[in-house]
Amino acid sequence: MSDIKEKMSNATKQKGEPKKFIRTPIKGTKYTIMVSSAKGGVGKSTFAVNLAFALKNLGKKVGILDADIFGPSLPKLIGKNIKPETENGKAIFPVDGYGIQCMSMGFLVGETTPMIWRGPMVISAIKTLTEKVLWKDLDYIIVDMPPGTGDTQLTFAQDIMVDGAIIVSTPQDMALLDVKRGIQMFNKTKINIIGLIDNMSFFKGDDGKKYKIFGEGGVEKTAKEFNKEFLGKIPLHQDLRIASDKGLPLTHSSPEHEVSLLFTDIAKKVSEKFI
Repeated sequence: MSDIKEKMSNATKQKGEPKKFIRTPIKGTKYTIMVSSAKGGVGKSTFAVNLAFALKNLGKKVGILDADIFGPSLPKLIGKNIKPETENGKAIFPVDGYGIQCMSMGFLVGETTPMIWRGPMVISAIKTLTEKVLWKDLDYIIVDMPPGTGDTQLTFAQDIMVDGAIIVSTPQDMALLDVKRGIQMFNKTKINIIGLIDNMSFFKGDDGKKYKIFGEGGVEKTAKEFNKEFLGKIPLHQDLRIASDKGLPLTHSSPEHEVSLLFTDIAKKVSEKFI
């Protein structure tokens, strides 16, 4: 085991000065914000879409880039499953989703088509989504990242100008293990972490009591441990799930809903970072 660790350590050592990556902004956008979890199944995509519409409700011009090549969910979340138009068969126009510019691999392949691709093909797809989409005059582009710390994350970290990352997690210990790995990855790649979100924080029963299904306080504790800002809590709520299944994001269809107002508070905190 010690030999394996030594070989891995030697393989990761770099000679001379550390490699400097040339990070390019996504054309047509002002600020790029990644929404990441490093862990699947914590509601990251639902959060990303509703945050985007909360920012739109604040008067911002917003786009959403679904960077999950293997499991794109944006077409379902906005109720659109159409092929985007192209310019001369090369550049791609984003799909309009209730006034937000949207792009996803899910628009380019069939809804049930499996993406059986190796790393280089994934990187090529990310380059297409970030370099060939004609985003127009966006204040923010929200990038819904896939789980993990693999090819997609490294492509963004090395090649694309990212202005900040929001990390979403449930408060349970199992999810937070991956979150801590994600924080370390962003720190090492010099990507600013805007803050952490406690998603599915609690469920409010008909009796008015809050049930902490996934535990309590774990995300806030992790934020404090790594000296990051805690941005807020989003509860488990049936209306949020129903709106997502219908393809009508709650912050768009019901901006005054109690959960939508929580997203509004978070959107204000995020936008204040870029004033």
